[in-house]
Amino acid sequence: MIRLWIAAALLALGLAVPALADNHHAPAATALCHAVSDANRPAEAMIGRDAWNCSGTGWKADAPVAWLRFDADAWQTGPAPRHFVTRTSRHERITLYALDAGGTLRARSFAESEGTPFAAGPVFRLPLPVITSETEAVLVRIDRPHSIPLLTEAALVRHPEDAGRSLYEMMLLALVLGMLVLPLLFDISFYLVLRERFVLFHAAMVVAMMGYVLFAGGVISVLASLPVALLAILAPLCWSTGCGMALLFLSEFLERGALSRGMRRLTFWTGCWTIAVPGFFAFQFHATQAFDDAAYFFTITPAAVVVSAALVHAILRGSRSAKFVAVAWFPLILTSIERLIRGLGVYTGPSSLDLMMFIATGVEVVVISLAIADRFLAIRHERDAALTEARMLEQISTRDSLTGLMNRRAIEARFDELLAQGFDTFALVDLDRFKAINDLHGHQVGDAALVACANAIRSAGDRDAIAVRLGGEEFVVLLRGENTLQRAEALRQAIPLRIAQDVPGLELPVTASMGVIVMSQARRHNMQFAEFYARADALMYEAKASGRNRLAYERLTVFSDPPAQRKRRDKAA
Repeated sequence: MIRLWIAAALLALGLAVPALADNHHAPAATALCHAVSDANRPAEAMIGRDAWNCSGTGWKADAPVAWLRFDADAWQTGPAPRHFVTRTSRHERITLYALDAGGTLRARSFAESEGTPFAAGPVFRLPLPVITSETEAVLVRIDRPHSIPLLTEAALVRHPEDAGRSLYEMMLLALVLGMLVLPLLFDISFYLVLRERFVLFHAAMVVAMMGYVLFAGGVISVLASLPVALLAILAPLCWSTGCGMALLFLSEFLERGALSRGMRRLTFWTGCWTIAVPGFFAFQFHATQAFDDAAYFFTITPAAVVVSAALVHAILRGSRSAKFVAVAWFPLILTSIERLIRGLGVYTGPSSLDLMMFIATGVEVVVISLAIADRFLAIRHERDAALTEARMLEQISTRDSLTGLMNRRAIEARFDELLAQGFDTFALVDLDRFKAINDLHGHQVGDAALVACANAIRSAGDRDAIAVRLGGEEFVVLLRGENTLQRAEALRQAIPLRIAQDVPGLELPVTASMGVIVMSQARRHNMQFAEFYARADALMYEAKASGRNRLAYERLTVFSDPPAQRKRRDKAA
């Protein structure tokens, strides 16, 4: 399915821009001179060259109006340009002037909503006034520019495709976009198995990166025609969101102890800052035009600093996952810094430099997917080990360490459940004269006798009997089914034989006395373990008082209805 999606995307791109590979021409002119002014300065005041900066430096997007100048010398040897194209960015209005010999100006003015994005990169175009042989220059007035690349990447072209990406570049973007689908599917699969927050943060980061490739790469224009203002907002908004989610992901993803508490909190809150503050400036409101371009870049810079510091901190602490993330994000951090410097106007360059960032995104996808898979296996191993340890601890807490039988804590916790399952015969077993064994032969022999007693009860093979060691020489056997009294007596008689077999050298045979309570439908009477134990204990001491080595029992009855005699008395009353 994924391969078909990528193939369809590539085919769509191939159909949308079929001429780019063979007919890609250089722009007719690029702006080498620029200027800024207040909103009241007319175009006539910009005709003289004294107002212009032609050094190629000093670009500004914080003035009310920015001006560009394209001299006719650039297209004298070729066909005249017909379109003004530049990077998609917010502005209020663009006015294009054709300056003829003698100072005549012909103008065409366009609001932001009238720009036409096209499928050749993050660019839009506007038609020029008529260019004649008398035209000496084209002047461009941009009201409320929000981005320096809006100025530095402007050009005049004859064909719109001359300013766009090549077919190869667009196919590369489509490939990166297709690659981003894979980690998103991995995240969904991982989260279904392992409900970890870092998987959700990474999925959100991947979605934001997909949005950035779509909007900043211009791929979206193949699929839909969106307004310039919306495209200009979505690209930086996706990038700030992706950077913020990367920090949230990092704060949750690394192994326990890889980040100190302070560094983890700094990473988390820097992620929140990156989503909120640069995200606000990404909207590029006209009220913030004078500073939002620089504010966006400066407020997103801490993300790169904190990510770098956190990764170094975690690697020094021996984090394996941090090494994966460092390899994945190092190219992305470098290309982001390059984009930051270019966005601030420190130097100029073509929009094709953004391809480095998109390629770094593809590298990040592959490596982080491996990192998440590695972390997934590590977490699963940790959880399996924790579950095994928990089971062992549970077994220790519910099993008698000497005999391996359930202990009193376990039987009391499950007693109501066992009554509901029909275990309504309660047999309390006590070894006769057990203290004498310890006194004559020592506690080691006494322990061996207790183990032999437990083995006698256990080896009877009665599936409807549950044996418990209460403590000391006392045992409880719960039984259900038919002939429970006879089966309890058989167990009691088996105990002396097994002890004599397993513990040789005893001067006297070790016998057992037993007190048994049989109570059908015991659960309806709501008797607790302590009540059964108290009744059985009294019967067991009766057996001992009668000469030991015997069974005493009591059969209790719970009536579902009053006996007939009582019914008659109730009616007579």
